[in-house]
This record gives sequence, structure tokens and C-alpha cells, in this order.
Amino acid sequence: MPAKVIDASALAAVLFAERDATEVANRIRGHSLVSPTLLPFEIASVCLKKMRQHPARKASLLAAYNLLARMEIAEAEVNGSEIVELAEEEGLTVYDAAYLWLARKLGAELVTLDKTLARAALRTR
Repeated sequence: MPAKVIDASALAAVLFAERDATEVANRIRGHSLVSPTLLPFEIASVCLKKMRQHPARKASLLAAYNLLARMEIAEAEVNGSEIVELAEEEGLTVYDAAYLWLARKLGAELVTLDKTLARAALRTR
């Protein structure tokens, strides 16, 4: 099963049933998933932001967040200094560069909804 690197924007769409959830689900179906070790923290941040915006949905948002623990997403260490350089070269945040670096290292497709990150990933193919 070929691996794909999934970033927080794509995974959040699936977990929190956002507009692009079906598109992302179709792209990852039948593939093993991998991400940098920062993914759970980014998803937690998305969850917190949503809870602050929609306090009445706290229970359902936490339930959606807890689905992450049941997903089979391999976590991979990344090279910090190479990520900083890649972020500078591509005009990305260090967080986004971590996903791009991992996709390049694995020769895997990067599944993201972030347009800037997606354009950078296309430049490397």
C-alpha cells in the first residue's frame, strides 16, 4: 500500500467534517498515512480554535478530535535544520515545511488543502 503524507489541513477536514472532507477521504483511501510528529499538536490546536469559536459544540469537537487516536497514521521524525532551510527556500512556515520535507524524503504524495503548500509540493515533483 503506497504511503501518502497527510498534513493538518487535510486531516482536520476529515475529522471535523469540513467542506473538503470527502475529497480528502477519497485521496487517502487505500493508502497508508504518515506525518511528522507535530501533526497531533496541530490537530489539537485546530480543535481548540473551533471550540473557542463554537463553545456549544465542545463535546462533538472533542469527540472528533479523539478519533485521531484511532487512526493509523505513522509518525516520522524530521530534520529540523533541513526544514528551516526548506521553509526559507519555499516561503513556508516551518510547520508546513515539515510535511513537504517528509513527502520529498519518502517520495510520497502530500495530501494538503493548503494552497501555498500544495504549490510547493508540485514544484518538487
